[in-house]
Amino acid sequence: MNAPYITPLKVGIGGLGAIGLELARRLGTGIDGLKLTAVSARDKDAARLRMNDLGQQVPVIALSELASVSDVVVECAPASVFNQVAEPVIRMGKTLIPVSVGGLLENWYLVELARTTGARINVPSGAVLGLDAVRAAGLGNIKQVTIVTRKPPAGLVGAPHIEKQKIDLDSVDQPLKVFEGSAKEGVKAFPANVNVAAALGLAGIGPDRTWLEVWADPLVNRNIHSITVESDSARCELKIENVPTDENPRTGRIVVLSALAALKRLVDPLTVGT
Repeated sequence: MNAPYITPLKVGIGGLGAIGLELARRLGTGIDGLKLTAVSARDKDAARLRMNDLGQQVPVIALSELASVSDVVVECAPASVFNQVAEPVIRMGKTLIPVSVGGLLENWYLVELARTTGARINVPSGAVLGLDAVRAAGLGNIKQVTIVTRKPPAGLVGAPHIEKQKIDLDSVDQPLKVFEGSAKEGVKAFPANVNVAAALGLAGIGPDRTWLEVWADPLVNRNIHSITVESDSARCELKIENVPTDENPRTGRIVVLSALAALKRLVDPLTVGT
């Protein structure tokens, strides 16, 4: 008979933007098996004020220090500081839950390092669905995976590809395809927008073979992802319409819940899904 899980997992959060702050709030309400131990952000003073507003007395420490006080660290920081959160976690053999999956693609050596340190990297589904089916199909033969992402133009503001191509999003009055290419290329072009494509690529036939289209669509008010998978075991057509957060139109509200579900999966006695 297995002993009950008594000691809660210590959780650190790297980044206190729209995702990190809401995750901290939910953990602060009390969730069996999980305890928020520390948070981190580039602006520590602002982070302390935010945590005080939540009524939580949780230490605010450097990104690189989270691993030393946590069993599991949820990374939800800007892509530019991904490594500051992730590498210490992997080197110390802890568990990393990366929300910025594109950052993992850019630092693939961390996966190889985890093999030697015993660390675990658990990629949450985030704003996409059906990764369990895609992962299962990947044990057979997947022929093709495509994902079409449609976002309100405001949700693509600031993306490197948009700026490089000098696309005037304010003038878009009809659906406009702004990108087509591999998921790996898409992550570089839209580092804050298409983590879904990176996660889909990792679950299936790889980011290089996963095909991505990105549309700026003024006719939608949600972030929409449509996925088609052709394999020898099943044909999957998946579609999700995510409600953007009030703080950041690039991020769906479900992303926070997905990260929380990934945390609960580590401690719950029953888990559902492959």
